[in-house]
Amino acid sequence: MLEDKLEDVFSYTEERCLWQFFSRTWDRTENIHGVVDQATALLTGKPPKRDTPMERLHYADGRTMADDLRERYPWVREAGEEEITQVMESLKARLLDTTIARSTNRELNHHLY
Repeated sequence: MLEDKLEDVFSYTEERCLWQFFSRTWDRTENIHGVVDQATALLTGKPPKRDTPMERLHYADGRTMADDLRERYPWVREAGEEEITQVMESLKARLLDTTIARSTNRELNHHLY
């Protein structure tokens, strides 16, 4: 069941979220962690972080993501905090693997880029 929910969220992210494809490894990592963490906070009723400009940027993308997930997938509205957190942590791991670890883009880690 968790795998189905992860697939829903991963498919949505692949289709709708360009922040996962920034040009450098550190950019991608920062965005994946920042946006998914903000969306997780919003989905679980915790206060999102908005103290720095980067946190506000991640909040904006995270809010869109959280709103879309609630609208598209009924299970998101019914899931508890632990389940949402588990799905979103799995999403981060899968995104990092897909967009960084298995990426064939050599420019991600190029020292002159």
